Amino acid sequence: MNAYTSLPSPCYILSETALETNLQLLDLVQKEAGVSIICALKGMSFWRSFPLIKSYLAGATASSLNEARLISEEMCCDAHTYAPVYLEEEFGQLLIYSSHLTFNSLTQWEKYKEVALGSPKKVSFGLRVNPEYSEIETDLYNPALPGSRLGILAEDMPADLPEGIEGLHFHVLCENDSIALEHCLEAFEERFAHYIRQCKWVNFGGGHHITRADYDIPHLIQLLKDFKSRYPNLEEVILEPGEAVGWQTGVLTSTVEDIVVNKGIKIAMLNVSFACHMPDCLEMPYKPTVLGAHEPTPEDKFVYRLGGCSCLAGDYIGMGDFAFDEPLELGDRIVFDDMIHYTMVKTTFFNGVLHPSIGMIHKDGEFELLSEPGEYAAYKAKLG
Repeated sequence: MNAYTSLPSPCYILSETALETNLQLLDLVQKEAGVSIICALKGMSFWRSFPLIKSYLAGATASSLNEARLISEEMCCDAHTYAPVYLEEEFGQLLIYSSHLTFNSLTQWEKYKEVALGSPKKVSFGLRVNPEYSEIETDLYNPALPGSRLGILAEDMPADLPEGIEGLHFHVLCENDSIALEHCLEAFEERFAHYIRQCKWVNFGGGHHITRADYDIPHLIQLLKDFKSRYPNLEEVILEPGEAVGWQTGVLTSTVEDIVVNKGIKIAMLNVSFACHMPDCLEMPYKPTVLGAHEPTPEDKFVYRLGGCSCLAGDYIGMGDFAFDEPLELGDRIVFDDMIHYTMVKTTFFNGVLHPSIGMIHKDGEFELLSEPGEYAAYKAKLG
């Protein structure tokens, strides 16, 4: 933790070396399996790293016009685009920035197909389908629940793929392993094999936790090879992880601003907010790793609850308590590990709490401050 004391706080800090290690592993998978792995910006949008990401991966996926533009401008390639709904005033621009564009429903396809097929820009169009199977444990992140608004059920598909549709897309994983993907593919093929045989491409979505230490890479590669062998008509199989790209690549620094005591519970008040800066900790929920801290035991003397700086009463709920080897003092640095994916992309201006700075530790060990959005103008602009 001492390595971060001289760096800004609060600040998201990306390790370029850790990111490249992840990218090398993902590149190995795509080369061995003969698939395309692209970066989902909804999980990893640290755009200063896009040139490095593009040097290894096949591109990126966008969920909005802004993400598609960011991919075009900073990764210098067209986006694989999917959104639950498209807006009429944006659809023409999305075609300009996209190589693939997937529709969430048949009604969306019917609404836009004339414009889509009449575009001078060559774009490959697909449909998102719902295999009705998922091993995601948190309902908030599960798109295969009964009543889901995401993807078309097999029972609602026409006899054949609509004219102009070239691909199918499903997304039913979240931090899952290759065994879960195997089970999902069984459900996908059981319901949609007839349509897969009519496709040029299929997209297995995100949620593949490929860069996690215990992920079975050989099993994934064989699974992908076997799937491709069953459908020789396919020109491309696509995976679009975001978390796996940014997994364990950086931290969020913070500082102890106050320590309050309530009923014997010591609470270290930080200059970051779980609600504003780490919302997944509350949504998932999960307890983040704090460098230099450990799970409390009855023997620990220096146990603290970590509190965020917003006025939300539960700006700590789900965190639990943290034990330290020494008592915390005002000004001490608290460093949250693995805070690059699904954190920066969800920051909010709730309470007017400003965003952390953004920095990168380059491969030569030098720190570069990339962004310092600590000005009132940024907050005012956000409010419109």
